[in-house]
Amino acid sequence: MRAAFILLILTAVVFPIEAQKTQTLKQVLELKMPKTEEDEMAGTRGATVVWHPVQKKYYAVFAGNTDFPLGVFDEKGKRLSPDDQIAMLDTRGLWYDPAKKLITANGYSDNGWFTYKLDAKGLPTDLELLHDGMHQPGAQSVGTYHPASKRVLFLYNSTVFMYDGSGDKQDSLVINWGIKKSAGAQAGVYEDEAFEDYNYTTVIYTGLKGQELGFLNIFEKQIELYDLQSGFLTKIVPLPPSATTEETFNFAFANGIYWLFDVENRKWVGYK
Repeated sequence: MRAAFILLILTAVVFPIEAQKTQTLKQVLELKMPKTEEDEMAGTRGATVVWHPVQKKYYAVFAGNTDFPLGVFDEKGKRLSPDDQIAMLDTRGLWYDPAKKLITANGYSDNGWFTYKLDAKGLPTDLELLHDGMHQPGAQSVGTYHPASKRVLFLYNSTVFMYDGSGDKQDSLVINWGIKKSAGAQAGVYEDEAFEDYNYTTVIYTGLKGQELGFLNIFEKQIELYDLQSGFLTKIVPLPPSATTEETFNFAFANGIYWLFDVENRKWVGYK
């Protein structure tokens, strides 16, 4: 698939990937997750990061097990949660619901959606199940929130699926990978297949008009922003050479910062 995709880019007629570019992102913050890889139930892959604007805290969690770590950090990246703070459910996506002022999450496969109950210090003490069963397009899909429509967005193959607050699927949008709107939709966009060059579990929501959706191009080491209405590419945001890019999880957007998880060093690195 990768070879075919590169060939399409080189021909330019089919996949013209030029779009508005910005300066390369710079590292601005780190969130060092608890435990080491030698510890029992330490986790490997970072699921996501979310910002709680009322608590003024970041929440980051590992994917893979209910007992994997969850970290709570202040706005400067200092960890506030203890070493034994855990996810409590095999988590994939985290998002802040501004109407309820709660951190909400989706779990692996049919684990459903839930909210975290926070204590006076903003630390999770328990969770409350919102929707039991599978309310996402794929078992590994990482949910992110679109505040204007009050919908949760999920990437599956080459399509972004949109679910309402009841956990019901409402709409979908095919992503025209690497294509600007001026080029028009092209043959070869695989609606039911994921491209190897992109992180295939995660879509981010930026809140930027015409650049609402973001995807991680792991081959080119860049973040690509797409229009929520058309699914076309509108902006390319280059990452520094030192950035680590993974094909699953390990990618997020929170508090205006792009986040990548450094698996080897067990830390979220924020770029802006």
